[in-house]
Amino acid sequence: MALGHIRMHSSLLPILALLGSMIAQLSAGALSKSLFPSVGASGVTTLRTAFAAGILLAIWRPWRLPLTVREAWIIGIYGAALGLMNLLFFLSIESIPVGISVSIQFLGPLGVALLTSRRITDFVWIFLAVSGLFLLLPVQGTIALDLNGVAYACAGGLCWALYILFGRRAGLINGGQAVSLGMVAATIVVAPFGVASAGAGLFAAPIVIACLGIAVISSVLPYSLEMFALRRTTGQVFGILMSLQPAVGALVAFLLLQEVITIIQCLAISLIIMASVGIMFTENRVGTSYAAASMKRSSRSSGLS
Repeated sequence: MALGHIRMHSSLLPILALLGSMIAQLSAGALSKSLFPSVGASGVTTLRTAFAAGILLAIWRPWRLPLTVREAWIIGIYGAALGLMNLLFFLSIESIPVGISVSIQFLGPLGVALLTSRRITDFVWIFLAVSGLFLLLPVQGTIALDLNGVAYACAGGLCWALYILFGRRAGLINGGQAVSLGMVAATIVVAPFGVASAGAGLFAAPIVIACLGIAVISSVLPYSLEMFALRRTTGQVFGILMSLQPAVGALVAFLLLQEVITIIQCLAISLIIMASVGIMFTENRVGTSYAAASMKRSSRSSGLS
């Protein structure tokens, strides 16, 4: 009985970490968008990642641990994907609705889930998640979407997939070190866009203070929680669980913006939750986490088992 409680507890922790990450990110989204008229999407992204990098460096002090060249490359690619994912998301929501942008970008994590699938039953859960995401899209009637916004969202989805794949590898190095150095790499990547867009306006006191708050709420806490989850689950499970984000977004929008959730949206949320629960159920019955599987493969290759 005690062993069962321990296993259930360890299975719930990644889920709770991802839910906390999503709530923090989505709650800060409205504040971020309100700053666009002042410094633009690129400026907000630059300040947010720069502050987040500074805070994470102070917390984790990653310079205390040595890195190999290979590990540095992995963290660098992870950080670049992280920075571009954020930049492209904010660029997309300048011209298309947030919900549509998030749904389009889910092509990335769903692609990871599909490519890493090993069992026929997994495609049932993926189908349910895709169906739910489709229902969340405003496909009724004729809705003209800005092509640039759609393109930014699609590119953001690709970066999201890279973030999952390389974040999973970076997390196996050292979670705190990876997320802090990754955020530094993200800042280096997005800073030229922010400076070119906003110039000296980036350093206006009200903007700096607002972005500092956004950095804590929407970057430092969420990405630390996500790194915790990445180390304890597979890319497939992580991708499906992240499909809860449109559902959490609908709830946050209802609570903060009084946006009404329709019956169709409730159905979509139910399908996504069913997919998430289903994929976790089958994964827990059949396999172990990616980290555990990697360690087993490594021990075999070195002749330890």
